[in-house]
Amino acid sequence: MTFLQVMAYRKSMNTGNLRPGNRGVPPPRNGDIRPSRNRNSSPRPAIIESNQVMKSASQSVSRGEIEHLWDSIRDQTSDPQAGIFGPSSISWKINRESALFLGAGRAALLQLAHPWVAAALDRHSNLRNDPLARFHNTFRVVFTMIFGTLPQALAASRHLYQLHTRIKGELPESVAGYPQGSPYEANEVNALLWVYATLLESALLAYDSVLPPLSYAEREAYYTESKTLAALFGIPPAALPVDWSGFEAYNRAMLASDTLGVNALSREMAHRVLHGRGSWVPVPDWYRALTAASMPERLLGEFALEYGKREENAAARARVRLAKIYCRAPAVLRFVGPYQEAQARLLARRVNALTLTSNRFWMGQPRMMFAETERLGPVVRGGS
Repeated sequence: MTFLQVMAYRKSMNTGNLRPGNRGVPPPRNGDIRPSRNRNSSPRPAIIESNQVMKSASQSVSRGEIEHLWDSIRDQTSDPQAGIFGPSSISWKINRESALFLGAGRAALLQLAHPWVAAALDRHSNLRNDPLARFHNTFRVVFTMIFGTLPQALAASRHLYQLHTRIKGELPESVAGYPQGSPYEANEVNALLWVYATLLESALLAYDSVLPPLSYAEREAYYTESKTLAALFGIPPAALPVDWSGFEAYNRAMLASDTLGVNALSREMAHRVLHGRGSWVPVPDWYRALTAASMPERLLGEFALEYGKREENAAARARVRLAKIYCRAPAVLRFVGPYQEAQARLLARRVNALTLTSNRFWMGQPRMMFAETERLGPVVRGGS
């Protein structure tokens, strides 16, 4: 994994100042969830050159380093009961939307495009036989970090870090720029950054597909806030692009590099995810079409995703229908259960049955991780 394209984009990298910069590009038009790109462009020489330099810059996250990040988060959180963001944050505004489900397939495939992630999921998870469990495990941790109290968010981060310490091994075959036998580990800054980036970018693409596009200032604010979430993943501030345009440049660089690459294993796993194989939940054709429509063109081909005229039309119809229906949905259906659980907590109310049901859909359990329930005691379940 490249080290954040430091050599190619070091002018865009964070030097400790967390204030947003002034550069950027206008947001995509509403309904267009495919990232912009130049079909005729080729990878910049600086990017290709930097790959070899940065692949040797593997940076494991030590216990001491992540404890320092936890201390920093603790110090900067003004209201521990509201959590690391709180109800007035743009992070709550975006991540409360059920529309984020539209980007889940895209994020999963982008993660599988990284050979380290694909090998780790194949050897250390049940993704092949139960893709729904992977969905639940991811959102269980992320939603607890976003909507939980500060102690819940920190406990979820500790849980994730400890789980990741056991995930390491060697690549079974050569993939992209990695030779057979290359070591991988989950608690590594560059690998964590790619997973974090896929979640962040896919969430915004999904949001824009059914809601009025966010302004550049809102994107900048969302990215700035997300650096706290990145720290809970184990990613230090110095490893992150300084602003939203730097983050976009990082994503473009990754897609142009041989850090990513698809082989038979990751391709099979991707198709199992998109077809819900091993799960009782069927994946509709329109969702596969939307996912394919949102994929970067390079990976659309490498994953051998079907995206002809039929799929293009299905995705277009789905976008139109979803945009018409979504904003009319009542809050109890539109906003995810963890957000509603957080609202109940701040209002000192009991969590109602609909919220518990929504939580089961999103996280596979009725409450966020480490929640103090009225009768059941702490809810601790985890996964990744």
